[in-house]
Amino acid sequence: MHIYIYSPSGAVRDKAALRRAIKHLGRLGHDVELDPDALSTKQRFAGDDQSRVLAVARAAASGADVVMPTRGGYGITRLMKHLPYKAIAASVKQGTRWVGHSDFTALQMGVLAKTGAVTWAGPHACADFGAEAVDEIMQDCWDDMAQGRGEGVGWRLPSTDIAHLPKRNMLAQEAVLWGGNLSVLCSLIGTPYLPDIEKGVLFLEDVAEHPYRIERMLTQLFNTGLLAKQQAIVLGQFTDYTLTKHDHGFQFNTVVAWLRDQLKVPVLTGLPFGHVPTKVCLPVGHEVNLLREEREAFLLWAHHETH
Repeated sequence: MHIYIYSPSGAVRDKAALRRAIKHLGRLGHDVELDPDALSTKQRFAGDDQSRVLAVARAAASGADVVMPTRGGYGITRLMKHLPYKAIAASVKQGTRWVGHSDFTALQMGVLAKTGAVTWAGPHACADFGAEAVDEIMQDCWDDMAQGRGEGVGWRLPSTDIAHLPKRNMLAQEAVLWGGNLSVLCSLIGTPYLPDIEKGVLFLEDVAEHPYRIERMLTQLFNTGLLAKQQAIVLGQFTDYTLTKHDHGFQFNTVVAWLRDQLKVPVLTGLPFGHVPTKVCLPVGHEVNLLREEREAFLLWAHHETH
């Protein structure tokens, strides 16, 4: 399998991790191609804006089975007017799977808004395949995605979710799955790069954002009317923040409770996706069904092709 690794966002800080990722993927039998500017640096970015746009274009023209960023960070929103959306969509039609998370959410939303093409929320090279110990669940999910045999994902809901969910098993049906990083998603509000999805399933995650900032961003999405238009909201992992005495008990569960009070839409938590080692792969822009059996939740897409 041909894997193309490129740097559309932040500069690679941990070159050893990238070397480990390339070596690990090679041991799995994959042919790894590194973009010529993957290690470029300009300020905090992996090269200037034009160079990173060209890197995305090379990835689209690579003919690779999988296109994956070295890392996230920040930078893609600077490129939105110049990204080769038609070329990306054409590569998806030819079978290339674009995968990533974090800052990559911007590219995914732009591609979905402009072309409707399906991309994948999933791992990066450095943080995931370049880890000292590669997470087996992440790798298995990535293998299923890369080989086109994924049918869905399941996870165990926290017990606190059950009382707040409808009694029915089918929570969303034939719903477009979309979303990703909450901060990045909010940065696209009011632009032509945020898809106008109704009756979808919106999934969200973030890192290093205190719960009050998470609530502030969710409030922004709520006030646009976007949240109420979905069939369901699925919250992934919100990690790496520090509570203080000043919070007086205000925490992430407080935010979830507030969100549920605002919406009639089911809100599920615990999705294994975000800035964590164990992450699933999710087809962004694809139709899914969302089911619940007791404490087990399932996002299923096997009833359709994913490209």
